[in-house]
Amino acid sequence: MDGFFNTYGFLFVSMLLAATLALSLYLPLLAGQLSLASPAFYAVGGYIAAVISTKVFPSADSSYPLSLVFLEMGLAAVVTAALALVVGIPALRLRGIYLALATIAFVEILRVVALNLAITGGAVGIFGIPQPFATQGDYVWLALPLLLLAMLFVYRLERTRVGRAMIAIREDELAADAMGVNPTYAKVLAFTSGAILAGLVGVISAHFLNTWNTRQGTFDSSVSLLAFVLIGGSRTVLGPVIG
Repeated sequence: MDGFFNTYGFLFVSMLLAATLALSLYLPLLAGQLSLASPAFYAVGGYIAAVISTKVFPSADSSYPLSLVFLEMGLAAVVTAALALVVGIPALRLRGIYLALATIAFVEILRVVALNLAITGGAVGIFGIPQPFATQGDYVWLALPLLLLAMLFVYRLERTRVGRAMIAIREDELAADAMGVNPTYAKVLAFTSGAILAGLVGVISAHFLNTWNTRQGTFDSSVSLLAFVLIGGSRTVLGPVIG
């Protein structure tokens, strides 16, 4: 088993992180919203991890406490949730392709901002991000639980009253609104949940890749994630993972 992870660890962990990131795109789709903003929140999470681990709590050696990774994940969840609320409340008034274009613009705006900030390293990015594990294959013990918890969360959400409201909005928003469903609340909740999940993946990915720059969280990533969801199926929680 150790030999397997040493040989294929990078690929396996990358697949787990990609599947979790695809679930962050699936959540807005659950409420009928074609949002492509997940890479932006992914990039924010990565920058939070990179800045904290290299500038706030720099490590004297190559090791890095796992407790600080969880601290970064908590901070990323708060920041991405707040950013999602600021962006989501006005943007989710749009529908269909117009929402997709607005979220693509949001991804590009954040990329340009990161290119021009000193704290993010500009176009060069941030290198030498400390790693909490000795090998990249060991990251499976972070990536796999996160994926399983995300799948469990989405599975349970779909069977709650709020989840059924999201599905009703996806099928027919006008009819759902007429039946007493609050579309704004359900859509913002789905959008924010997806943003938090993407931010958490970004934190793990920053340590996993050992470097972070504006090549992470681009429009190309949005297209790839959407392909994962569409190939696997956008009507089931297993779809994005299989895709």
